[in-house]
Amino acid sequence: MSDPDTPTTAGTPEEQDTRLLLDFAALSDVGRVRKDNQDSGYAGPWLLTVCDGVGGAARGDIASGTAVQQLRKLDEAPQDDMLSLVAGALHRAHDRIGELVEDDPSLNGTSTTATVALFDGRQLAIGHVGDSRAYLFRDGTISQLTKDHTFVQSLIDEGRITEEEARTHPHRNLILKALDAVHDTEPDLFYVDLAEGDRVFLCSDGACGVLDDAHIADILSTGTPDFAVVELVRASLEAGSSDNVTCIVADVHTELDEAPAPMLVGAAADLPRKSAGGGWSTMSGRFRGHRSGDTGEIEPVPADLGPDVPYAIPTDPIDPEVARYAPRPPGRLSWLRILGVLLILIGLVVGLLGLGYSWTQRQYFVAEHDGHVAIFRGVDASLPGITLNRAHEVSDVDLDRLSNYDANMIREGIGSDSLEDARRTVRNYRGQMTDCTDEPAPEPSESTSPSASGSAGSGATGSTEGPAGGGAALPSGTASPSASPSQGGSAEDAPSPDAKVSASPSAEPDPDCD
Repeated sequence: MSDPDTPTTAGTPEEQDTRLLLDFAALSDVGRVRKDNQDSGYAGPWLLTVCDGVGGAARGDIASGTAVQQLRKLDEAPQDDMLSLVAGALHRAHDRIGELVEDDPSLNGTSTTATVALFDGRQLAIGHVGDSRAYLFRDGTISQLTKDHTFVQSLIDEGRITEEEARTHPHRNLILKALDAVHDTEPDLFYVDLAEGDRVFLCSDGACGVLDDAHIADILSTGTPDFAVVELVRASLEAGSSDNVTCIVADVHTELDEAPAPMLVGAAADLPRKSAGGGWSTMSGRFRGHRSGDTGEIEPVPADLGPDVPYAIPTDPIDPEVARYAPRPPGRLSWLRILGVLLILIGLVVGLLGLGYSWTQRQYFVAEHDGHVAIFRGVDASLPGITLNRAHEVSDVDLDRLSNYDANMIREGIGSDSLEDARRTVRNYRGQMTDCTDEPAPEPSESTSPSASGSAGSGATGSTEGPAGGGAALPSGTASPSASPSQGGSAEDAPSPDAKVSASPSAEPDPDCD
């Protein structure tokens, strides 16, 4: 790579007079996870570019396609300073994305990476923003030309992680620069000298994120550009890429039998490939398993990886597409967030319990309490170890002085709509109490028998024997109800010594006082 601001030429004067040519191929595939392709690419005789849209729901495909449509205007023999041309094209793409966002606010947040290589026949002018990459394969050795504008790359530069650790870092997809119509575009700009036999490779992170340099070099070491792009996309999918995959390969020659026509792939593709003979064609007839269509996508391949695939990265890259343009370090106080969530959940549970308890305190029912009718506050239910009610008012209504039916009803509990409704129920039962006492039955009473009635002409006291005057004898054990005066005689007022005792019957118990 040469000085970034000074265009240079390589080789002898004869070689300097020889204009180099590019033989190129481009291919883009939606991958096995995404529903749409947010990558865009363009390859022409003077320009190679790859853009990877960012934004998810904000339509990253529109951002990448818009950028490529602006950048492809550079595909002609450059007449001015190439770095200025590349920088100007990137700024125009940036502004165009801003115009689209203004017209459609739903696109707010969309952005795209951009890696551009402008060719003048001797060298490349590179412009780079984001995490797409450009490589140079020369004499069996591969070198990365661009530097990722990502969070993990900043950790690598600081010596905090290694290249291998960056491949599995949870924030490896967070980019720090992009064409987003918001932040000022500050692309990396530099020149790269080319020589015959060189091979240039541009790709989105769907390829370089899962393939290491050794595997990329192995594929680039053989075959034509058409073969190389197919194998690079296929290898990326087999290695577990979950992103869109776009690859461009260009060989540097001094002469070509047939100059390839420009190729537009991915989201920006709007025309099939035009062959050198002037007809329109696709690449589907040139590669087995290649899907027809102007994007040059290939069929999905099985994901099974054998133990003999040393270059495959075993884990898929984390792909939070919406959050890619959100540079921030990993959270260091995650335990505080967890604690906050727990406190919120506990607060919700306590709040619900409080609402439930408040509701129970507005419920009343009538039931028994120590043999009396009482009003309870709460719900007529029970849980192990939890008291759901308590006696609120205990009345003077004795359960034993109610009928068996009413007493059983109260023991089972009678619901009430309110405290006043419960009090009304108690008043009703108070009026139904029977007038029962607990006093014992009276003892037998003693009564005296007056003298027996006398006969005519003589008086005699009554006895068990018949009177001398011929009167009838009273039955034994029966008291005479009264003394009947006889002719010529009168009854004595003193009780008879032989008076008998009779018991008055006890009061009958009320059947409702059982």
